[in-house]
Amino acid sequence: MLFNELPLEPKLLQAIAEKGYTNATPIQEKAIPPILEQRDLIGLAQTGTGKTAAFAIPILELLHAKKPLDGGIKALIVTPTRELAIQIADNFKAYGKHLGLRSLVIFGGVKAHAQIQTLKQKPAILIATPGRLLDLHQQGFINLKQLSIFVLDEADRMLDMGFIHDVKRIVKLLPKERQTLLFSATMPGEVKSLAQSLLQQPIEVTVTPVSSTAERIDQCMIHVADRKHKESCLVELLQKDPAESVLVFSRTKHGADKLVRMLGKNKLPALAIHGNKSQNARQMALSHFKEGKIRILVATDIAARGIDISGLDLVINTDVPTVAETYVHRIGRTGRAGREGRSVIFCEPEDHKYFKAIEKLIAKKIRVE
Repeated sequence: MLFNELPLEPKLLQAIAEKGYTNATPIQEKAIPPILEQRDLIGLAQTGTGKTAAFAIPILELLHAKKPLDGGIKALIVTPTRELAIQIADNFKAYGKHLGLRSLVIFGGVKAHAQIQTLKQKPAILIATPGRLLDLHQQGFINLKQLSIFVLDEADRMLDMGFIHDVKRIVKLLPKERQTLLFSATMPGEVKSLAQSLLQQPIEVTVTPVSSTAERIDQCMIHVADRKHKESCLVELLQKDPAESVLVFSRTKHGADKLVRMLGKNKLPALAIHGNKSQNARQMALSHFKEGKIRILVATDIAARGIDISGLDLVINTDVPTVAETYVHRIGRTGRAGREGRSVIFCEPEDHKYFKAIEKLIAKKIRVE
């Protein structure tokens, strides 16, 4: 489906065209029409399927149709990580740049003063992480009584990160009469019961089953004897491989920092992104990587979840994740938008059972090198 076939405001279509979008992705095609009809919706979609635009575009259309707005927050998007919140806010600004709708992003890890000052400008759209949202609401800086649209993004990751109780507290602050949209990559029992308590007769849309995400990616596995062997293999791979942008996954924050130091000693400059880094350091690392100033970014799973890096050439797993779905989320950051993607995974002898679980999930044998 072409975007200009959707019943959207010309100024919104202009901004979408300026972003270079012409065809809606499957999640956009399935989700945008029912959201425009103000239906509640559950969207099951992986990161990288165009999910943010699937809710941002219809929200902008609905709010524009209600203009002039009488101040106050009309749409709230709650998401688990700072990086994802910033990315969603960037998308709202890009799609809504000709509409005059003010949006704001708030998150923890930085001083709240600047965010409080911006809240005084009465944004129509608020993108927030749970902790900072509850904190500023408790202090009286945020009023959600005029809210008409609530989006809970990455619901399964909220659960993984222990935010489910914060989410339930947030929901109690919202008007009962509202449109609710819930997006999740997977639907474990607790997310399902949360969805049942939040949504009224929702439309359900599903795209890209977890196993098919891996189909378009050239995957290979390298046997390694131990950590030292793994490090030498990683250095050799990065020195020989022509990939211009490489995302390296580490299981732990400490391991990520160690890898950056080790790569630096081998004249392979890299930056790390994980939860112990300051917000400024994380943003700097991410922007340097996106702009091509640095070739290698080392990340932990939680820090990388939701990061959308277009044109990523190669994903390297320095360990075999104990949860097979984590592998699919990791490698799904390459091979987007119809591009060819590549991934490499290092496997120590004791991790072989987890590697077999990955092959079972993706229903595909991974090439061994």
